[in-house]
Amino acid sequence: MTTGHDRRDFLKLGSIAGVAFASGLFPTGGATAQVADFHFVQFSDTHWGYAGDANLDAAHTLEKAVATVNGLATPPDFIVFTGDLTHATDDPRERRLRLKRFKEIISPLHVKDVRFIPGEHDAALDRGEAYKEFFGALYYTFNHKGVHFIVLDNVSDPAGKVGDEQLAWLAADLEQRNADDRIVVMTHRPLFDLYPQWDWATADGAKVMDLLMPYRNVVVFYGHIHQEHHHTTGHIQHHAAQSLIFPLPSPGSQAKRVPPPFDAANPYRSMGTRAVGVSPSRGYVLKELPVAKA
Repeated sequence: MTTGHDRRDFLKLGSIAGVAFASGLFPTGGATAQVADFHFVQFSDTHWGYAGDANLDAAHTLEKAVATVNGLATPPDFIVFTGDLTHATDDPRERRLRLKRFKEIISPLHVKDVRFIPGEHDAALDRGEAYKEFFGALYYTFNHKGVHFIVLDNVSDPAGKVGDEQLAWLAADLEQRNADDRIVVMTHRPLFDLYPQWDWATADGAKVMDLLMPYRNVVVFYGHIHQEHHHTTGHIQHHAAQSLIFPLPSPGSQAKRVPPPFDAANPYRSMGTRAVGVSPSRGYVLKELPVAKA
């Protein structure tokens, strides 16, 4: 099998990963042989522009995360930011300044294939208008080495919906797929009701899942909840990524959704990025990458 990078590096990733999900994701036969090993990196919830007690190093955390990823022995095929690139502001001018500064901070990334997804902090207050000026479409698809990626917007609607127009677009896209195609969905909010009391849900997420359910090889990567979390809906797995601004408590574990106090001795505890290895023989292998302090 031809691979996009040294297979030994992929196996090394798998050997030290925190979680591996392989069962049933890539059935034998059919189009499976078209998939080649590759890996990508997921950033989430960078919240550029945040200033507060939950992260006293907020002005520098993102640039350190960029340096962490640039230091990987094998560069990822691409990088995806799963929302809340910037911290919310009511000031449209400030919103654009934060989006502009975010792009400047990540510009040193060695990998130039970078994909973006809006979060509610980026897009809910103006239905994504400023976000689109800097990053383009709120939802779209792309293909990479035999895997079909679907980017969904469940944040620009202030009610936290995907909405009928996007659902129709998704249905039309899926009609072009075979039942055993490999499909990865990227979104910001969870597509299932993780904890609606804390806005950890998508209002019409069940409709999205109904559209995806006939396809046997679907996995969802999302952000929003500022912690690693794994869930299964039927045969579809959902994986949340850690934040790059501050962690949040487990769903429903305390009365309010507030971050733990900042720990100067361990400033990036429970924060970081994620490397995702993709292989037809091993499925998806996840490795959490802590932010380097230096």
